[in-house]
Amino acid sequence: MIEPGWTVVGAGGEQIGRVEEVLGEPERDIFDGLSVSEGLLARRRYVPAEVVGEITPGSIRLTVAAAALPGLEGGAPRG
Repeated sequence: MIEPGWTVVGAGGEQIGRVEEVLGEPERDIFDGLSVSEGLLARRRYVPAEVVGEITPGSIRLTVAAAALPGLEGGAPRG
């Protein structure tokens, strides 16, 4: 299970930030994505579940580079 504070890196190994929140409904086993902070005062980025690649304890590697992620405030986009 992914936890807040884990490091998130892009496909090329570039550091994107740290997990602030895991988005979804754990009781229904639904994983929507991650809210990732780039720094203490930086805004959060939404990382959709579709781009989460390798998950190892304390680290998440995405299948895309940092530049490919939209810079969205807070958690998942609201429709």
